[in-house]
Amino acid sequence: MSSLAEKERIAIERLRAFEPPDGYFVCVSGGKDSDVIRILAQLAGVGHELHHNLTTVDAPETIAYIKTIPDIVIDHATDKDGNRLTMWNLIEKKLMPPTRLMRYCCSELKEHGGTGRVKVTGVRWDESRQRSENGGLVKILGKPKTTQNLAEEIGADYRTTRQGGVILNHDNDASRRMVEHCYRTTSTMVNPIIDWTDSDVWEFLRHYGCPANPLYQCGHKRVGCICCPMQGGDGMKRDAAMYPKYKAAYIRAFGRMLKCRKEAGKPTTWETGLEVWKWWVGDDPNQLSFFEEEQI
Repeated sequence: MSSLAEKERIAIERLRAFEPPDGYFVCVSGGKDSDVIRILAQLAGVGHELHHNLTTVDAPETIAYIKTIPDIVIDHATDKDGNRLTMWNLIEKKLMPPTRLMRYCCSELKEHGGTGRVKVTGVRWDESRQRSENGGLVKILGKPKTTQNLAEEIGADYRTTRQGGVILNHDNDASRRMVEHCYRTTSTMVNPIIDWTDSDVWEFLRHYGCPANPLYQCGHKRVGCICCPMQGGDGMKRDAAMYPKYKAAYIRAFGRMLKCRKEAGKPTTWETGLEVWKWWVGDDPNQLSFFEEEQI
């Protein structure tokens, strides 16, 4: 049996091991890793639903690709009053742009939904150092002392995240019981391809004839939100050149954000949305920190 065939078998067994009574909530971003997990869920024969969280700054190619996936549910983020959230009104609400340190866009737009469900994600150790340090086969978020005490009580082999969550790296009996205890009251993620490499992912998709997001064929190594700060200034500027209407929308949102800051009595250094944009993508020669006395 080939190395990839063995990894596929193990990933399928992982999905079967932790299958909840109400089925999985499979998180589909439109990237290559989420293509793998949705195919694996089908191969495993486990109950599942496919969900994509619309961020409002997904690339048009990604949205078009998502819509080709059978039975996909496209979810929209809302606030506590039921009003729809977008990147543009979030920038006004938060009074600052999203940054590497303040990734409110992820928590508000990408990670909502699936409350009380066991989620399946395509998180892999190979993707980044942070994921290597903060990811495992199963990740359980809840009150730290409660989840850690339970893990010790049932004898689960675990480690903790910086936020106090519990990470399980095995699918043994204790780990399964941990998930059964926690999935109703906490956020529980199963990551069946945590130990796969990029080459594993592409070989798997080729084998099953999955075309993947067309952005990969345009030279993109990763698929994410347009102008995501996590890719750095050069990547943000490449996105802006490729999607000028989104750049203009960001600049308008930054202008409204400055107005909201002034109305709230918050200090500002810049006067226009374009000035904020230049700082955001690294073109401001002053390179002021957004967090230096909250001066922007």
